[in-house]
Amino acid sequence: MVGMSIERAGQILVGDRQVPRFGYGTMRLTGPGIFGPPADRDEAVRVLRQAVELGVRLIDTAWYYGPFVAEEIVREALAPYPDDLLIVTKLGGARGDDGSWYADLTPQGLRAGCEHDLRLLGLETIPVTHLRWMDNDAASFPEALDAILTLQREGKIRHVGLSSVSLEQLDLAAQQVPVATVSNQYGLFERSDDPVVESCESRGIPYLPFFPLVASPAGGPAPDRAEVVARIAARHGATESQVALAWLLARSPVILPIPGTSKVAHLEENLAAADLLLSAEDLAALDAVG
Repeated sequence: MVGMSIERAGQILVGDRQVPRFGYGTMRLTGPGIFGPPADRDEAVRVLRQAVELGVRLIDTAWYYGPFVAEEIVREALAPYPDDLLIVTKLGGARGDDGSWYADLTPQGLRAGCEHDLRLLGLETIPVTHLRWMDNDAASFPEALDAILTLQREGKIRHVGLSSVSLEQLDLAAQQVPVATVSNQYGLFERSDDPVVESCESRGIPYLPFFPLVASPAGGPAPDRAEVVARIAARHGATESQVALAWLLARSPVILPIPGTSKVAHLEENLAAADLLLSAEDLAALDAVG
């Protein structure tokens, strides 16, 4: 990995910060089911420090990863934060005592989550916070967005992003605030969000795909689709995950992958995808498997 440079992925403006077009997501720094502490906290700390050492300048996290665990590790590993490091959080989810997930999109819930972010990360203002939409009976999308904008006006949030939103919700939000980022599920085998990707590209909004290495919700790619990826990976001496990440980088200039892992070796493998130059033939074959 000595010669690896994620700068080869290019750069993109996120809010008011120019960052390399390759980030890191902290979800995997917790225990099983994104709940509780990691099995090896020291390794989790090493992962974050190595990510920054290798050029990552965008860290995506949330107070409810653990809960609290991921952001505690971010602060332990990286504070005092480099001046050029961009921390991105999300609000809208919460966890039950049994590890269950639920929506918490009321003004009170969003405010409490933002206070968790500030306390856990040791910041006075969160650089970018996503409104992470989840269907619920307590708050509508406009109500939740208004609560986020109130936190922004109070100086607790600098830039507002969106997560798990539809094209219609993106359009609605963009009428009220400059949308800094969108983070939805998207990847080589899960492309239902193509309309949102295309809208982000036309608007110049960075798009952070989560679960970028997960196959389709139907249970995985068909054997013939998987074989295409395996063949391209073998030709380049790369892993299939690296091919999937390189495809994302080629898919749109606004895509900024944020793959997560709890192992330094896997982190380095993921970041090395920035060095993988897929040919026009490769890209055509990969486009066809989506």
